[in-house]
Amino acid sequence: MEYNKELDARGLNCPLPILKAKKALAEMSSGEVLHVISTDPGSIRDFQAFSKQTGNELLALEEHEPSEWEYFIRCK
Repeated sequence: MEYNKELDARGLNCPLPILKAKKALAEMSSGEVLHVISTDPGSIRDFQAFSKQTGNELLALEEHEPSEWEYFIRCK
């Protein structure tokens, strides 16, 4: 998937991946896509809730082994 900005949040635990994503999205234009890479298992639930609460669209969630997740979020 194409994206405009990437955030490497590997090794960070809740709430840091969400806080860094929120900051990155604030610097982006509407319609742009943020790619986030995380190793925090709690980030799955966190990014789903974050998207619903903020109105940013969670386009995709991909799980990779071992314990790495990728998120693609469209800025509202």
